[in-house]
Order: sequence, then structure tokens, then C-alpha cells
Amino acid sequence: MATTTTGTSSGSTNYALGSLPASERVFSWHEHASLWFSLGVGLLVMQMGAYLVPAVGTRDAAIAILLGTAVGAGLLAWTAKLGADSGLTSAGLMHKTYGHWFARLPVFLNIAQLIGWTTFELVIMRDGTLAILKQSLGLPLEGWVGNAATTLLWGAVLTLLLAGSMTQLVRKIIGRYGLPLVLLSLLWLSWQFGGKVQSHGFAAFMDRAGDGSMGLLAAMDLVIAMPVSWLPLVADYARFGKSGRGAFSGTWVGYAVANVWCYALGVMVASVSAPDADLVGTLLLAQGGLIALSLILVDEIDNAYGDVYSGAVSTHSLLPKWSIRTWGMLLAVLCTVLALVLPMHDLEPFLLMLSSVFVPLYGVILGRLGFAETRGSSGVKVDFVAAGIWIAGIVVFQVLTNLAPQWGATLPTLLLTGVLAVVTRKP
Repeated sequence: MATTTTGTSSGSTNYALGSLPASERVFSWHEHASLWFSLGVGLLVMQMGAYLVPAVGTRDAAIAILLGTAVGAGLLAWTAKLGADSGLTSAGLMHKTYGHWFARLPVFLNIAQLIGWTTFELVIMRDGTLAILKQSLGLPLEGWVGNAATTLLWGAVLTLLLAGSMTQLVRKIIGRYGLPLVLLSLLWLSWQFGGKVQSHGFAAFMDRAGDGSMGLLAAMDLVIAMPVSWLPLVADYARFGKSGRGAFSGTWVGYAVANVWCYALGVMVASVSAPDADLVGTLLLAQGGLIALSLILVDEIDNAYGDVYSGAVSTHSLLPKWSIRTWGMLLAVLCTVLALVLPMHDLEPFLLMLSSVFVPLYGVILGRLGFAETRGSSGVKVDFVAAGIWIAGIVVFQVLTNLAPQWGATLPTLLLTGVLAVVTRKP
């Protein structure tokens, strides 16, 4: 049965687990770079940058941002290359590594986290929209009616986007129109807050010390967390790449530039604001901040789209009777309902904890598939060694997080699981 790039086939054909035909691989370097620059830009990333100060000094924050981004974006790009070379989705890579029966567990967990993060993105867009309306029109819409109206608005936009073609969205909307507007907004905000930093004295800004509540390695861990959070999604898009080299370099450059820029902007905003200032409110008070924030807020929709599309691909891998497009629209509606009824800000720690299971998961995938051509474990139900390394990695990550947070948990866990996966892989 034929399939298309939107996964509109029905019946028993599992579009998510087969290798994508060469005729459907249409993404060049530019599409990879545009997509991952756009996905790397977000208010959440800026907020994470603001967390770095005053916990660490400005110089340590800069080092953590540069080194953490290089490592995190490199891991993302490496996984993108796997997806482009193999033509497999993230679910396909999990099946090839862990066995077709056991892989259902991490696929299901991925669906759960993607539903959670999509819902969280809708809440971020809702809160940002309400802040903009209050600032620009003086409308205090923080009540139930305002929350419901703005949530339903963004949910409807998201559902409408899921009804179309993912490849057309990336090539025509993000690459041609969305990217230039986001670049302009980031340039304007950088100019505004760079000027504020300069007025306070650039030397004083760079020499600003931290309060010691976070070490350099822990700060790097915080930076690496953002690109690593995209690991369970990247292959779903990279499989459409014309070449593994283009997917690797485009993903790395696009995401790295966006991550460094947004983290650095968050550091600048936090450094010139009151200690208890709200990031969105501070951006709005900047000259031209209303327009710039509005453009960034519109760009947030592609983060929500990226999550829910990948969630649809993973769900289709488990239940292929319905197409990826159908699953995408259903998940978008579900996330909209959840954004209306759940206290998502209270659930953020749980989502971060759930995301931690994917660090060792991809340590094993990269160790098994990332160095040389291998047949993997797709012919068996369970690869008990790979599964055991993953579970052990989760334990190591949690122990390091709770008992030795100053060392960070991401890099040690990735190294441990990756090395064990390499030495135990089958030729």
C-alpha cells in the first residue's frame, strides 16, 4: 500500500517503522538548519538561560553555554545522521536497538512525554498571549474565560497545522517566512538588552560572580538538557534528508546557533532585571519588545507542532490503522483539553524527570548504531543487554542528580551507556 510524506495511508501499513524511500527524502541542508534553528528558539530556552545567573558567574555561564551547546547539538546532529542514513523514525531506531517487543515501552514513554510537552507549550503560548494583550490593550484576561479562549485559539491553530503536510510546513512556511521574522526579533531583543548591559558596563557584566549555588558542570548539564530533550524526535524529521552529511551539519549548525543565542539572551535579560522579575514582562517592557515577543510567541507553535507530530509518528508505530495525520490531529485536540484542565506549571518537574529516561536510552542507541553499520536487534523481541544498560543508565542518572548534582548527570550517563552499548553490540 502506498504512503506519502504525511503518512496518510490506512490499513496495516506501518509508515513509522519502515525505511523512507529515497524519492521522499526532500530535505537539503537549508531545511535541516531552518527547522532546527526555529525549534531551538523559544521562551523556555531563554528562561533556562536566566536560571544560570546569579547561580554562576557570567564567565562560567558563557563557558557552560558554549561547551554545553557544542556537546548537546552534536548529539542531536549525530542522531539526525542516523535517521537520514537509515530512513528510520525515532521509533524505528528504538526497535532496531532494543528489539521489536521491548521497544514499545520507550515508544510509549516518548508519546507520554510529548503529550506533556505539547500541553506545556500551549500553556506557554496562552500565558504569553494574555501578557501581550494586557500590555498592549490593557485587557486583564487572566481569568477562566481568557485562559480558555486563548488556549482554544492556539489549540485550533495547532490542529489545523497537523492537517497539512509536515514537509511543506518546513520547506515553505518555516524556511521562507518564519525564519526571517524570528531572526529579526532576536536581533532586536539582543540590540535592546545588549545596550542595557553596555550601559551598566560590559566589564562589570562579564566579571559578575555567581552565588555558588551551581557549579560549572551542573550549568553545562542545564544547557545540554535542551538539545538532548529533542533526541527522541530528531530522526522523525531527519529521515526526510537527502544525505546524512547534510542532516548532521544542518541540524548541528541550526540548533547550536539558536541555543547559544537564546541562552545568552536569557543571561542578559536576567542580569539587567530585578531578581524577581518575570522574563515575559521584562521582554515586553523593552522598546519594541511587544512586536519581538509576539513574533517569538508565534514561533512557539512550531515547537508544539514538532512535539505533537513526532508523538503522532510514535503512536502510529504502535497503532498503524490510523494515519500519522489523523493521530496528529487527535493528539492536538487532546493536548488542548489537557491545557485547559491541568496545572501544567506544577507538572513541569515530572516532565523533566520523565525526560531523563531518554538520556540513557539514546546513549545505548548511539553506542549500538552510531559508529558502524550494524544489523541491530530488530530481528528479536527483546535485546536484554541493551534493555539492561538503559535501565542501569536511568538509575545512574537519578543517583547523580540527587546525590552529586554538582557533577551533572547527562554527560556521565551518556558516556557510561554509550561505552557499554559499544562493547556489547553485535557485529
